[in-house]
Amino acid sequence: MLKLDRIDLKILRVLSDNGRIAKSALAQQVGLSPSPCWERLRRLEESGLISGYQAQINLRKLPGAVTVFVTIELDSHAAARFQSFEHTVRQHPEITGCWAIGGGYDYLIQVVAPTIEEYQNLIETVLEESGGIARYYSYIVTKTVRHPGPPLHLFADLQQD
Repeated sequence: MLKLDRIDLKILRVLSDNGRIAKSALAQQVGLSPSPCWERLRRLEESGLISGYQAQINLRKLPGAVTVFVTIELDSHAAARFQSFEHTVRQHPEITGCWAIGGGYDYLIQVVAPTIEEYQNLIETVLEESGGIARYYSYIVTKTVRHPGPPLHLFADLQQD
């Protein structure tokens, strides 16, 4: 397991707020000279802790875009049923997130579609392709109150310098 110190966590916090920051500005913000900062950044990337950089798209600016969270319960907990569902999910780029969850449901998926009709078409296709879905519930996002980001400050006390 990768051992992180307070400087590594600072790097992660700065990057989670601004993934486009110049490396020299990153070094300055975390209090390192560029070379050691770049080495730490490379180590974080190679470890897989930083898995990529991407823009946050404001979907409210896209005409008609709709985000839907869907809870899904499968009709069986056989490994083949889970594999079939997960394979189906990977085939649809409109499904932007999928999590296996504990509790009353088996999966939580996030869908981004251009319209409600397109969302409904997608769900019908997923139901047909994967088979074995006992029930699902759709939750349409009406407003984003807070954009998710990792609460890295909570991990500061868990690391050793």
